[in-house]
Amino acid sequence: MSWLECKVPPPLVGLFCAWLMTRLAAMSAFALPLPRALVWPLLLLALLLEGSAVLAFVRRHTTINPLTPQQSSTLVMDGFYRFSRNPMYLGMLCLLLAWACWLQQAQALPGALLFVLWINRFQIQPEERALQAHFGEAYVAYCQRVRRWC
Repeated sequence: MSWLECKVPPPLVGLFCAWLMTRLAAMSAFALPLPRALVWPLLLLALLLEGSAVLAFVRRHTTINPLTPQQSSTLVMDGFYRFSRNPMYLGMLCLLLAWACWLQQAQALPGALLFVLWINRFQIQPEERALQAHFGEAYVAYCQRVRRWC
């Protein structure tokens, strides 16, 4: 399945998972409600993570295109990248969790889990291989200091 690696843009994966979450919530015969009060904090966290991560890439003139990690020109390790190697994907996960809370259906949560599983396998793992090949020991040391998600 390596032919799927870095081929589907993560926002598209996120949209598919959001659609799936909507379908799962609609098919549910009973409700396991999630608190809607979490929607806004999760949205704000998502925007903060995503926005600051994109801004860090733009400031360092490196690619934000997740389909071409081999074109990275700089290893970004500050800001939220001190705590997570993937704050953009963490932000997308926060958006999906906010969506599940908006739907008020715990049955929608498998969609968020699918996102994590897909991104880990088909996006993050190939990105990590490309970054290690490009940046060598600096990237290996960074991976030893900073967790993949949080």
